[in-house]
Amino acid sequence: MDIGEQLLVEEKHLSSQQREVLEKYRSKAEYYVCSCMGRNPGGAAHNAGRTPAGLLFIRPWNNLQYVSNAAFLLTVYSDVLSYLSLPLLCPDPEAAADEAAPAAADAGEVLEFARSQADYILGTNPMATSLPRRGFDSWYSAAAENPHDLVGAVVGGPNGNDVFTDHRGAYMQTEACTYTRRPMVGVFSRLMELERQRRGEDVVLVVDVAGGGG
Repeated sequence: MDIGEQLLVEEKHLSSQQREVLEKYRSKAEYYVCSCMGRNPGGAAHNAGRTPAGLLFIRPWNNLQYVSNAAFLLTVYSDVLSYLSLPLLCPDPEAAADEAAPAAADAGEVLEFARSQADYILGTNPMATSLPRRGFDSWYSAAAENPHDLVGAVVGGPNGNDVFTDHRGAYMQTEACTYTRRPMVGVFSRLMELERQRRGEDVVLVVDVAGGGG
């Protein structure tokens, strides 16, 4: 049973109070997704920031943790919208309660935005570099080269102007953490599944989930 089917089955057994709580969760989920995609009414105060090249930018320290988690959640949410054949709604908080919110995006657009964030991390960015890079850990103060490359580790990422400093001293950008890279496993799994479906081929996904700090 996929997530869309599970939601439909569970909804049939909800009390009115539970439905009210679920509606609040749905509203917050929509607000978050709309914020990531820059579709909330009200301008910058209600939408997530972005770098000039389009990467979500929340704060300087390990920004990719927010990007990777957002990409994962948007990937899942796009599946829910697709299964339920619903558009993404981005209501105006100033609108009347009985005023229906216009459709802001469809499931495909939500998924494509998640894909754009994954593409940026993998090298489609102004630096033309993949942001799974080296960590620093115990070699932070050493003058020697890193003795090992932490293959597949996702680092903190660039600053708000798409500039990445690949140096141990720039720890806000180079720190590698498991909570940054783990959500990307789900994103890449879904994107590879879609590619397999497009090609009509079997694709075996091999993901290294070891390594990384944090």
